[in-house]
Amino acid sequence: MNAIDLSWWQVIVLSVVQGITEFLPISSSAHLILVGQFLGWNDQGLAFDVAVHLGTMIAVVLFFRRDLYSMSIAWGQSIIQRHQSAQSQLVWFIMLATLPAVAIGFAVHDWVASELRTMSVIGLANVVFALLLYGADRFGGRVRDIQQMTVYSALFIGFMQALALIPGTSRAGIVMTAALLLGFTRSASTRCALLLSIPIIGAASALNLVKLIQSSAPTPWIMIALAMLLTAIIAYVCIHLLLCWVEKIGMLPFVCYRLLLGLVLLWP
Repeated sequence: MNAIDLSWWQVIVLSVVQGITEFLPISSSAHLILVGQFLGWNDQGLAFDVAVHLGTMIAVVLFFRRDLYSMSIAWGQSIIQRHQSAQSQLVWFIMLATLPAVAIGFAVHDWVASELRTMSVIGLANVVFALLLYGADRFGGRVRDIQQMTVYSALFIGFMQALALIPGTSRAGIVMTAALLLGFTRSASTRCALLLSIPIIGAASALNLVKLIQSSAPTPWIMIALAMLLTAIIAYVCIHLLLCWVEKIGMLPFVCYRLLLGLVLLWP
């Protein structure tokens, strides 16, 4: 389905859900699936998917606009002058960490979409990855900064990120888990998840946008604009609050929430 077969009210509710959950370690895709299934709403469709993901990408790019600018300059200089700085290396590591998820996602995306979008899979994934997040937060060293990324760290995080293809896993959550397991601080793990979201969301959005443009179905551009704008605003606020609070509150509130959600979904 390419068109948005939703009412204005449904678009607003789902956009808010996406904005709140995209960068928290609780799985935005799972929440969109659950809201739609519990309320009996139609599948959101390709157009809505494009809109909300473009909105979240706009939010994270705007939030890190100064960092991204300096990182881009450093990366360009590393190519021209062949001199690596901490910022240019971080760009290369982000690219490296993106490759496993893109490659694996390209290979299994259709199978995942047709076979794994079930309540039981979402419930089990929430429980398993909540416990893994708790273990990583509880026993990780929490001493490394994001500038201390290495090739090994980038590859480990990249392959772990590919697990987010499983509904209920949470892309942000699994990246934070991987980074915490490697000894990164909570803030560094969160920043890593946010920065890694840019190429992943950007690539997926570009691909879906091409499909949307090529589609013969009518495209509700006003609804797309509303969903994109609302998602961007909510996501921007959530990014700010998450980075302000993550060192203080830790991962336990998200772990408890995901365990409760998972157990409710698995209840016979």
